[in-house]
Amino acid sequence: MDSSSSLSSCLRGFVLAAVLATGVVAATPRDPFVLDQAAERWVTETRKKLTLDEKIGQLIVPTFESNYLSSDSDTFESLARLVREYHVSGFHVFGASQPAPPVLLNPGYGTVILGQPLSAAFLVNRLQALSAVPLLNTADFETGAGFRLSGATAFPRQMAMGAIARGDDVRLVREEARITAVESRAMGIHVNFAPVADVNNNPRNPVINTRSYGEDPARVAALVGAYLQGARDGGMIATLKHFPGHGDTDVDSHIGLPVVTFDRARLDRLELVPFKFGMEQGAGAVMAAHIELPALDPTPSTPATFSAPVLRRLLRDELGFGGLVYTDSMSMDAVAKMLPPGEGAVRAVLGGADLVLHSPDPIAAFKGVKAAMAAGRISEARLDESVERVLRAKASVGLHVRRAIDLDAVPENVGGRAHQAVAEEAFTRSITLVKDERHQVPLAIPRDTAVLYLSVLDYPSGWQIAAPGRTFIPELKKRWPQVTAIEVSDHTPLAELALVRSAASRYGAIVVSVYVRASSGSGRLDLAEPLVRLLRDVGRAASQAGTPMVTTFFGNPYVAAAIPDLPAVLLTYDFYDMAEASAVRAIAGEAAISGKLPIALPGYFPIGHGLDRVARTTSPQP
Repeated sequence: MDSSSSLSSCLRGFVLAAVLATGVVAATPRDPFVLDQAAERWVTETRKKLTLDEKIGQLIVPTFESNYLSSDSDTFESLARLVREYHVSGFHVFGASQPAPPVLLNPGYGTVILGQPLSAAFLVNRLQALSAVPLLNTADFETGAGFRLSGATAFPRQMAMGAIARGDDVRLVREEARITAVESRAMGIHVNFAPVADVNNNPRNPVINTRSYGEDPARVAALVGAYLQGARDGGMIATLKHFPGHGDTDVDSHIGLPVVTFDRARLDRLELVPFKFGMEQGAGAVMAAHIELPALDPTPSTPATFSAPVLRRLLRDELGFGGLVYTDSMSMDAVAKMLPPGEGAVRAVLGGADLVLHSPDPIAAFKGVKAAMAAGRISEARLDESVERVLRAKASVGLHVRRAIDLDAVPENVGGRAHQAVAEEAFTRSITLVKDERHQVPLAIPRDTAVLYLSVLDYPSGWQIAAPGRTFIPELKKRWPQVTAIEVSDHTPLAELALVRSAASRYGAIVVSVYVRASSGSGRLDLAEPLVRLLRDVGRAASQAGTPMVTTFFGNPYVAAAIPDLPAVLLTYDFYDMAEASAVRAIAGEAAISGKLPIALPGYFPIGHGLDRVARTTSPQP
């Protein structure tokens, strides 16, 4: 489809059919991997030559981090062993860690720093050269390759992309996916675990939140379709996640097992809509969610990852999906604390997964599947079913023809000004002005105004590659040099908060940034009550005194509804450097503001709300 209007038209018809459908209808399986004769021949010949161990290995996807590795190191030796002895299907590529552990088989979700594109690409080439069957490599590039690898292009969170006004949204989402695909393929990564197809209709969701395009299933589906088209244009396999829908959970599956209690009719009407549309649009992969759905599988403590009713009956038989099914990370507590790695892998394969991702122990996962086959729990026919799909996926991205990548071409394809310009446009167009009761945005104050900048953090630790205020403060000072910057958090003593409250009246303008995460593993979603009271008091005082005050929320946008007293409120849905730079440009009037809420802020503003502002032609003057 070539336009947002044609996509929307198609989607409306599809959604109507989904809503009106009754009963269970078996669908004809759709193979998303269209191969030519040479590729079909390679799949057939390769499958026939594989030993039992090589077949089992095609189901295992361990991980590595994008650090430089000497060939004479424990870490490289461990990775090489996974390839040579356990015949793994491919690797999941993370960023980097600091310090790196001596043996790095299963990097977790702890302190992560950005890896380097050339380090990743070089390691991919070395491991490809060791493998009898080409490696199909994956990555979590939900917001572009720059989310994990320094120098690659980083885009806004999906909710920010969902906030872009209609007309530009489909174009920019499609371009984001295409650019991410081009950069990924240049580094030897073939499968992206994006787009997130979850509909975030629960403001208390601690794990999806800004990772979703929004709460309207039809709009989420439209953007999912645009992403799939862009990924396909760039030669990459995109992944719909987290099937059958993680958007209405209130437990983070990194630390517990969420339970979704809704009936099938509700799932068809809401959660499944983007997944169904994505499959119709030719998605090549689906990631199973670590969530329990009693309406689909009443077996206690059985997440979708292990559920044949979910992955085989619903996904394969009813929806007719013929692509790859990945587990979510098997190192997440929702499943890692439930079963040992070997049995976890067995349960996933029995449930219908093709690939076991990021096991706490990939060797144990391999041995577990092999033992289950020897015991008759997993049949060779079941194994061959997944191996066939894996080989077809590998051929679809040309791995049967060429597996090595040109390292000299990495700088030509990864990063660069053209890609960055698209990302900057997306960040700019996503900024959403939800309130401006005194028309203070953009700030119309002289350049020599004394400005108080308050950086309000949920909690000060664990920011990983983000750093609140790192970009906002210097960018603000470029426009208004007399900036006093103060940072407060849930660790700030009440006495110090009182000093901030009393000092605020001395300034000619107040600019506030609020940073609240909905991050994997933290389980936290809110701003501490003393900080909420501080903002309410400062906002009321500023309004009474006529002092300009603008507050920008970074990260979790739902927090804004808890402080309705603030006179002017901007949302970014993100908290990285480009989001900060874009917010300052909007506040200074250097960029138009056109974003619209992709979610409702309960008791505050409805979905679709957003105030428009045109860009000024001049900068603040003394």
